Amino acid sequence: MRFMKALLPLLAMPVALGGCGLLGMSATGTPSASATPAPGDTWLVVASGSATPSPKPSFSGSRSPALPPVSFLPIDPQCAKDYTMARENQALIPLKVVPGPGRLTVTWLRQYASDYRITAVKQPLIAGYQPNYTWQSVPPGTGCTVTATISGLKKGAPYIVWLDAPNTGYERDATRHPYSGRSGVVYPG
Repeated sequence: MRFMKALLPLLAMPVALGGCGLLGMSATGTPSASATPAPGDTWLVVASGSATPSPKPSFSGSRSPALPPVSFLPIDPQCAKDYTMARENQALIPLKVVPGPGRLTVTWLRQYASDYRITAVKQPLIAGYQPNYTWQSVPPGTGCTVTATISGLKKGAPYIVWLDAPNTGYERDATRHPYSGRSGVVYPG
């Protein structure tokens, strides 16, 4: 080990004292470690030549169309209309409420295979304890929309309809599909 410690400086000393000349490089014609160039050397070499024309593409035959022809599956007009309605508010399931005598007919977009429950909540101002409301169960639909009727309501009283769809499932990023909805204030006729 002592031998290696002494040998390394002895081998490095000639390279340090001799510089690049020891490695066979000199200032005459070959690159050197000098920071200043030799007198008469040119810094920039320019070669004369002639310009070449730009290439021009050539086509033979006819070009293929950009996209192949596309055909779409038929769309149920009711589903397309309701889908546009759903895009207005992504967080809630959109409801369409039609008032009738003592009843409200509620229509909404089917949310996967979820079952539903709806209720109509009376909107008068009540101080203190709020009365419970009764949920009405609605089975999953098979079409684009689901419709249910809430009856036994007071004519001319203000109500807001609430919808709950507890089994709508999740997106791929683990966010819930819309699982609730509400209407604005409606008045049964």
